Amino acid sequence: MKLFTVRLHFHSDLDFFVHSTRRPGLIERRLTEKTSIKDIIESCGVPHPEVDMIRVAGQMVGFDHTIAQDADIEVFPVGNRETIPTEKHLQASQARAFVADGHLGKLTRSLRLLGFDVAYEQKANDRQLLGVMTRENRALLTRDRRLLMHSVVQHGYYPRSQNADEQTIEVVRRFNLVNSVAPFTRCLRCNAQLQDAAKADVLEKLEPLTKIYYNQFRCCPGCGQVYWAGSHFSKLEQWLQKIRARFVTRPTNPR
Repeated sequence: MKLFTVRLHFHSDLDFFVHSTRRPGLIERRLTEKTSIKDIIESCGVPHPEVDMIRVAGQMVGFDHTIAQDADIEVFPVGNRETIPTEKHLQASQARAFVADGHLGKLTRSLRLLGFDVAYEQKANDRQLLGVMTRENRALLTRDRRLLMHSVVQHGYYPRSQNADEQTIEVVRRFNLVNSVAPFTRCLRCNAQLQDAAKADVLEKLEPLTKIYYNQFRCCPGCGQVYWAGSHFSKLEQWLQKIRARFVTRPTNPR
C-alpha cells in the first residue's frame, strides 16, 4: 500500500501517556498497511481502557475501526462525556469491583477503607490478575501499561500519581464512586464485607483492655479479623475527611 499519515490528538489527561515532540497530545504516525485504530492508539503508549471516545472525520468509531489512508483522529478519555454528546462510549463510567496489581497495596487498602470491593494478591502474576478480572467481572487497576493493553481487558485504569491518597481520589473520580463510599465496612485483610458481632462472640480474640473499654465490634466472615473503634480510629476518620474534601476539588495531572 501507499504510505499514508495518521495524526492523533489525545485530549485532556491522555497526554500523560504521550511523549510528543510537537505540541502536547499530538502524535503523527506514518503507516503502509491497513491498521486497527486500537493498535494505532496503543502504539502511541495509550492503553485502550483509558479511551472512551474516538472521532475520525467527525464520526465516532470503535476500536475495530481500521485506517487505510490519511486521517485525523481525536481520542478522548471518560471525562469528556458532558461536553461531547454521543452514544458510542467505549468505557463503563462506573465500576463496583476491582482487581489491583501487586504494586498497588496502599491503594487497595485505601479503597477497602472506603468500602470498595478490591481483589488483591501481592504476588499474583499477570495471568492470575487477568483471570480474576475476567471471571469476576472486575476493572483492572495497574501502573503497568502493557498489562492494561492486553486484549482481554475491557475496563481499567492507570493511576497517574504514585501517591496512594492521590491514586484513591483518581479512582473514585474515574469510576464515579463518590456516592458509593461506605467507610469501615470491608475487611482490610481479605476484602470481605464486615458483619456486626456481639462482644461475647469475639471475646476470646480481644486484648484485656479492649474487653474493658469497648463494646461494639465488627467481624470479618472471611478471615475472622475483629474490628472496633480503637485509639487509631480518630486518625482514620481524619484521613477520611481529608479524602472526602478532595473529591470535589479539581483533578490534577501528575507526572
